Amino acid sequence: MRSRTDHESGRRPRWTPGRLALLLGALLLAALWVLPLAYAFATSLKPQGEEVDTPLTWIGSRITFEAYEQVWEAGDLPRWILNTAYVATVTTALTVLLSAMAAYGFARTTFRGRRLLYGLVLAGIMVPPQVLMAPLFAQMLALGLVDTYWGVILPQVAVPAMVFILVKFFEEVPRELEEAAFCDGAGRWRVFFTIVLPLSRPVLAAVAIFTFIQTWNNFLWPFLVTTDPGGMTLPVGLVNVQSSYGVRYAQVMASLVIAGLPLLFVFAFFQRQIVRGIAHTGLAGR
Repeated sequence: MRSRTDHESGRRPRWTPGRLALLLGALLLAALWVLPLAYAFATSLKPQGEEVDTPLTWIGSRITFEAYEQVWEAGDLPRWILNTAYVATVTTALTVLLSAMAAYGFARTTFRGRRLLYGLVLAGIMVPPQVLMAPLFAQMLALGLVDTYWGVILPQVAVPAMVFILVKFFEEVPRELEEAAFCDGAGRWRVFFTIVLPLSRPVLAAVAIFTFIQTWNNFLWPFLVTTDPGGMTLPVGLVNVQSSYGVRYAQVMASLVIAGLPLLFVFAFFQRQIVRGIAHTGLAGR
């Protein structure tokens, strides 16, 4: 008769040296991630001039929100936040839909040139995005999409890494479910939308969250394709605000906090979906 584990017996797990080492390692990594954010936030609350005093201190002579007020007054933050939210939402929706369709085609259909085409998609993962900036800008200019939302959105929709993740997931979906639907007269599109996609909600949620965060933080492409202040995204607008008042570290830190705070809420709210999505891709243990 096998012995029951601590979890099965309801007892607390024993603190073995291995578990203690893992806990200490996790605490160290958490500290390395949190401390810079905490110092940036503390610096943004210091009066002007005290953020560069030596020795460095966490708290200034007084706590003030002057840096946030100056950043807010120097730019059109509400408009930039709405622009970024719109661009990130539309980009995420199109990326998830198109990546899922492409991945399902690679995972479940056979056609001439399939391996070559899939190889090209995988090769796209290794191409730095900066290499494509010049040809993409030329295309947007030829199409008249510079300084438009679609000019910012469309080049960010093709994400080879997301196709690869979804292919790995779709390959694990039992074929028996699809074959039963085919026997009942369902077509390929109906099977995809009514069976495959509902089964893929965890990984689709993870892909959507990663895409949203990446699009929200993207600076280089929106910076190149937008010149109108009314069409700028938040990262681009905040950089322009910073250049208007020079190097003032309190305002710089306040800008970083404003740009990153929405993403912290997104990650905290969807943390479970992110973890479940990574686990369902089968990549966590590889």
